[in-house]
Amino acid sequence: MKLSSTLSMNCKGKLLTFSRPMIMGILNITPDSFFDGGKNNSLEQAVFQTQKMLNEGADIIDIGAYSSRPNADFVSEETETERLIPIIEMLCKEFPDIVISVDTFRANVADQAIDAGAAIINDISGGNLDENMFQTVARKEVPYILMHMRGTPQNMQQLTDYDDLVGDMMYYFSEKLNQAYEAGIKDVIIDPGFGFSKTLEQNYELLSKLRLFQHLDVPILVGVSRKSMIYNLLSTSPQEALNGTTIINTMALMNGANILRVHDVKAATECVKLYMKTYEK
Repeated sequence: MKLSSTLSMNCKGKLLTFSRPMIMGILNITPDSFFDGGKNNSLEQAVFQTQKMLNEGADIIDIGAYSSRPNADFVSEETETERLIPIIEMLCKEFPDIVISVDTFRANVADQAIDAGAAIINDISGGNLDENMFQTVARKEVPYILMHMRGTPQNMQQLTDYDDLVGDMMYYFSEKLNQAYEAGIKDVIIDPGFGFSKTLEQNYELLSKLRLFQHLDVPILVGVSRKSMIYNLLSTSPQEALNGTTIINTMALMNGANILRVHDVKAATECVKLYMKTYEK
């Protein structure tokens, strides 16, 4: 269960290593995100929430302006940019050392976000929804989070038929990593995409076999925070899914996760500390 000391990424000249698992705090600036939609839309609230997450131990702040929940409403590129850029600029001004990741599948939005101060691009589509994404990320020389998903947020839950879930995903990531490296991207993180184009049963199969993705020799990000794979199984709701989230995050760490993407930074930080005390000798 040792973490790889060789894994690292360059974020705007700052070397981030994976000698311990990192925490990525979620800052949704959308009106319709499944858990916190509408809570952080103002500049003042975004700054307040970011300060809270940084104080609680967040290493990275992931900002999303387009909800990727199943059947999410379409958001225009213009609207996405108008939501994102002022908040990125404000956060970089308020917190000069902040590492911002931007959750977008659009190359033009990614381009503008990096110019505004973002340091990582988090693409749920793995470049499938914008053919210019890989070239843009390579030109900007920032790390890229490559997620597994089929289709779009609007239809992904109809695309859950696999010959071999993990085998198909390993092939997908191998092909995509080759494409990313050939485009000139130097630092890639993979995200198995829990909840994206996967049934509840498939999500738990994926969790149990997560360690297999270490063979790809890149950092692994896990985002299960308050998702339906937890609250549907427990017959609760997103608001009641923190305990389940912490348990699944612990399982993910024990199976090789390097980054936890979460709404609740304090709980995740405690989870990492307890994991490290137990397994990192």
